[in-house]
Amino acid sequence: MWRKVVAGVLFVIPWVYYLLYPLYNTRQPELGGVPYFYWVQMLWLFITAILYVIAVFLLYPGKR
Repeated sequence: MWRKVVAGVLFVIPWVYYLLYPLYNTRQPELGGVPYFYWVQMLWLFITAILYVIAVFLLYPGKR
């Protein structure tokens, strides 16, 4: 049961972050000339993928 709850939380974290779009829609700071909004979105793509993989491993521990 706890695995489903943790997996659910891991699935919800990126959704909550993307719903907070107005809070991080800024140009500053820049990283390598790329505005904050764009490099944070790219970073969250990788974070989301990692969270989803962890959630799948929690939901299906014996099916690898």
